[in-house]
Amino acid sequence: MLTPRQNLLETIRGGHPDRFVNQYEFMGLVMGTPYSVRNPYPTKGGPNVVNAWGVTLSFPDNVPGGFPVHTPDKIVIKDIEEWQKYLKVPNVVYDAEEWEPFIAMAEKVDRTQQFVTNFIAPGVFEQCHYLLEIQNCLMSFYTNPDEMHELIDCITEWELAYAAEICKYIKPDAIFHHDDWGSQQSTFISPDMFREFYKPAYEKIYGYYKAHGVELIIHHSDSYAATLVPDMIDMGIDIWQGVMTSNNIPELIREYGGKISFMGGIDSASVDHPGWTEEEVRREVRRACDECGKLYFIPNASQGLPMSTFPGVYEALTKEIDAYSKEVF
Repeated sequence: MLTPRQNLLETIRGGHPDRFVNQYEFMGLVMGTPYSVRNPYPTKGGPNVVNAWGVTLSFPDNVPGGFPVHTPDKIVIKDIEEWQKYLKVPNVVYDAEEWEPFIAMAEKVDRTQQFVTNFIAPGVFEQCHYLLEIQNCLMSFYTNPDEMHELIDCITEWELAYAAEICKYIKPDAIFHHDDWGSQQSTFISPDMFREFYKPAYEKIYGYYKAHGVELIIHHSDSYAATLVPDMIDMGIDIWQGVMTSNNIPELIREYGGKISFMGGIDSASVDHPGWTEEEVRREVRRACDECGKLYFIPNASQGLPMSTFPGVYEALTKEIDAYSKEVF
């Protein structure tokens, strides 16, 4: 029997996996750094918090994750033309002693079984709309492209500095990087605009990780982003996690399998809801696996961590993927 790490590589390299890769089993997630300790995130159902960038975040009950509060008084960058006036970029360089707990987390992962995987969120686009507010951000691509380029360059340089510290201390095998690029039906900006503003940033960021020993780039975007897949390949993404059914995953596998793999195929909303049933889970797992096949595909709910909004759903998916593997392999 292959290890989870071996089975993942067989799957994404077009080899001979002996079962479906079962959701996040191949990732040994390292969820913290000295920076993240200083970058608070709200607890589910808890009070709002202000993070290291000055963004106010809220995490109500029964929603998948936290999101910024953008009442006028809480928008960080109130005028894109004076973004430098409002933005205070957090520090990422800390003493080696502060990294020790996180190094210990990584050392607990058996690298023969799993990929030591650093979790990074939000990404460059999300950071922009966290700071600006989503409508202001989207309009600024048209009204103030020069300032948007400057802001993106600033965030990119911060990400590169953060990457240098992560690679120095954790030496990860993989990076799990979040940045939602669309709704369920469309990207937030056109492919051409994405290529102008964000593709160069990610080529630098993911290129740095690859040049410093990171084997896998896993990018989360639980959205429609099929039109960006060629760009994902150029940026060095190995696995697109969160891929929703609106993307026509079987067609993407036929066209791009071998260059990139797809992790998802089960829209979280279809199974992760009040009153969910094991029959729904069984149906969605089998549909996704039958449609997408054994290579270049990892069955997984579209949510971007090994968890579910409603108790028991993630575990039920894991159990059913394992059961179906025993039938079809």
